[in-house]
Amino acid sequence: MSEEAAQMMVVYDDHSDQRSLSFEDTSSTEESPDKTRLSIETSNDVVPYIGQRFASHDAAYEFYSDFAKRCGFSIRRHRTEGKDGVGKGLTRRYFVCHRAGNTPVKTTNDNKPQRNRKSSRCGCQAYMRISKTTELGLPEWRVTGFVNHHNHELLEPNQVRFLPAYRTISDADKSRILMFAKTGISVQQMMRLMELEKCVEPGYLPFTEKDVRNLLQSCRKVDPEDESIDLLRMCRNIKDKDPNFMFDFTLDLDNRLENIAWSYASSIQSYEIFGDAVVFDTTHRLTAFDMPLGIWVGINNYGMPCFFGCVLLREENLRTYSWALKAFLGFMNAKAPQTILTDQNMCLKEAIELEMPSAKHALCIWLIVAKFPSWFNAVLGERYNEWKAEFYHLYNLESTEDFELGWRDMVNSFGLHSNRHIASLFALRSLWALPYLRSHFFAGMTTTVHSKSINAFIQRFLSAQTRLAHFVEQVDILAAVTVDFKDQMGEQQTMQQNLQNLCLKTGAPMESHAATVLTPFAFSKLQEQLVLAAHYASFQMEDCFLVRHHTKLDGGRKVYWVPREGIISCSCHQFEFSGILCRHALRVLSTGNCFQIPDRYLPLRWLRMSTPSAKLHQTTPSEHTDRIQLLQTILSSLITECAKSRERLDIATEQVSILLSRIREHPVPVCPQGTRENSANPRNH
Repeated sequence: MSEEAAQMMVVYDDHSDQRSLSFEDTSSTEESPDKTRLSIETSNDVVPYIGQRFASHDAAYEFYSDFAKRCGFSIRRHRTEGKDGVGKGLTRRYFVCHRAGNTPVKTTNDNKPQRNRKSSRCGCQAYMRISKTTELGLPEWRVTGFVNHHNHELLEPNQVRFLPAYRTISDADKSRILMFAKTGISVQQMMRLMELEKCVEPGYLPFTEKDVRNLLQSCRKVDPEDESIDLLRMCRNIKDKDPNFMFDFTLDLDNRLENIAWSYASSIQSYEIFGDAVVFDTTHRLTAFDMPLGIWVGINNYGMPCFFGCVLLREENLRTYSWALKAFLGFMNAKAPQTILTDQNMCLKEAIELEMPSAKHALCIWLIVAKFPSWFNAVLGERYNEWKAEFYHLYNLESTEDFELGWRDMVNSFGLHSNRHIASLFALRSLWALPYLRSHFFAGMTTTVHSKSINAFIQRFLSAQTRLAHFVEQVDILAAVTVDFKDQMGEQQTMQQNLQNLCLKTGAPMESHAATVLTPFAFSKLQEQLVLAAHYASFQMEDCFLVRHHTKLDGGRKVYWVPREGIISCSCHQFEFSGILCRHALRVLSTGNCFQIPDRYLPLRWLRMSTPSAKLHQTTPSEHTDRIQLLQTILSSLITECAKSRERLDIATEQVSILLSRIREHPVPVCPQGTRENSANPRNH
């Protein structure tokens, strides 16, 4: 609490009014004008005092509100009283601390979901009372009671602005937000643009993302029932044209759409190989419909994001998240991912434990870091960037012991002992810090590069959204174009163009071998480790090899190698984490005269020919395969030409969308798997 606030912690009361400390007393007593301080309000007044005069009760409220903001709390209007209670008009008002009173016990309704939200009210007795008086025929309001004792901590200036009473969106800002909404950009992007326009630091706007979402919801003019009917109709139409399209939904007691999830045939095929590591992003909402949106995304063998499925939920709780996960598993033949990355959502965490117990759950580091400006910018001030650099250092450590010791030092250095966000991050450290995750496979999705590409990929689905049916159509096009076309033609394109352009940096046989079997994306990662391996020395120990940098005299990594069985492992766990052998293991293989990467350390998901379409082609007649390869060549040229300008890309996207719609009008043979409907919900038929 600031020194100024401490000086303001005083109690004044007009003894002519005996009801000052009792909010529940409804009796009325006139105050004695002789005992009031007859000084008119001036700009020098800082603290309310008995007898202070105001021209109106609104002016008194504004003055007390400004005082409260300086002290570290906000106020609300508590009660009004009229003289004798009958026909005499308003004579007395109470303004109280926002934490005054206690929350009444709500009656529970089993049919209506309850919001488990903790109340801020704690029975605080701070208040200001004003009473109406008339002198010389002119009415005015005087302070007749003032108590500034609080039974709770007051907020610092950089925190008090987040109280709802001080979060306001001006008319100009509202117009700007509504204009942004029409362009389809996300609320996070709106906030960042307005911060740049107003030249303020992240987190310093007079309103929050939640305020913006509430504004957009209040301005929404879409009929939810009509939207639900259109959405189900569109899903059924897609299912009629493409039997491999999967969707599932639930209806509430009033037979209205409650939740819906869907996935495409190409997405299900991609998941068969690339579904080992999945991001389930639930941080977005459809602006036009204000529904929580969940998107399942992965990384393919070329390091590109690939779409697995979508879900729209009416509520965000354990029941709906559990349903979403069950629906997803139903689409994917009950195959759960090895690892799943999500936002910091405790209901979702519990749902994953129930529905995907075999999956390793972790938190998306980029979704956590995105909250840092609003969490720590104002708290740390000029030291924010210094703290962020220290956080990344701790995040990338290998030892859990080093992490916990370093975290303790960081908290002490920056004085963050009582910060609730720091406490929460440390409590959940095993879900986001790399020292606790390195033995699990994440396909490199924890890196900054991949986090940006995945976020950009998701934003493409969210752009230009107006109605739910339009959103489903947008996802349909992007899933088909960005997943099918990139996965299917990317293999041939890179085989033809990149193989000749690969630059072998070490000349080692292992490098030449890897260049022929790995995609350029995976090969670049392995090549980086091969180059670094030359800087390391290996020493054979009794049961392992000790590998350390040639400039180091101690330390190093332990590498265990069994040549006869072709098994090698390193204490750094890089292969388990990324599917790419580390420099330490490669150094040992090189020392042991190994000239090829062992097959077991060339995961299928990183191989050039590991796309689902390739598997499909191998089982088709040769003539049909030749025609598909010809189409891939055409598509490869199309993508190359479109990448040269935005105008070309727009024309191609429009025309391909039309072509895709025409193709789907033609019937296709239904394979045994394609006839599978969602047995979990017979309403799909």
